[in-house]
Amino acid sequence: MNELAHSSTGGEIFTHIRVIVGMVLGLSVSRLITGMTRFIQHPGREQLSLSHFCWVLFLLLFIIHFWWFEFSFSHRQNWSFELYVFLIFYAGLFAALSAVLFPDRMDEYQGFGDYFRKRRHAFYILLLLLLTVDVIDTLIKGREYYVAHYGSWYYPVRQAVLFAGTVLALIWRSKRYQTAFAVLALLFHIFWIISRFEVLR
Repeated sequence: MNELAHSSTGGEIFTHIRVIVGMVLGLSVSRLITGMTRFIQHPGREQLSLSHFCWVLFLLLFIIHFWWFEFSFSHRQNWSFELYVFLIFYAGLFAALSAVLFPDRMDEYQGFGDYFRKRRHAFYILLLLLLTVDVIDTLIKGREYYVAHYGSWYYPVRQAVLFAGTVLALIWRSKRYQTAFAVLALLFHIFWIISRFEVLR
């Protein structure tokens, strides 16, 4: 394994690694898209919940965005097994969140609104973990990457707001807050992508 790493370029190793990462992300996107089509297939049975649906869109956008900004790893020359496992774990969190948003069965719940209210803790704990891993991912890429993509204050403020909002969502059961936070997080992420990641580098 070490000989392979030494005899290959960083770009070749990244191409090799992104195959399995792409498989995991593909499963996540497939589950989300299949889940969303349930509202079209069974409009009378499957009722939309704004907070749930906003998180579905947020996660789908995050996955697409993740595959976009992880391209920066193609320039990395030094790879380790730990970094390889880290990227798979990062991608695996998307798969776990997708499965939580669209479970295999909904028999014991009165629609997705009821389901999300009763299972929100699992979703928000995984979201906190995802936000933490995203910070680690940014730190791994180094200062030059941070300056080139994030500039100065916006990223830490964004992460702090999302982190604090998620912790509050774990504690506070208010339906209005749950909906408002989901909408805010989605809009926040859209603005983040438009303002910082228009061009792939």
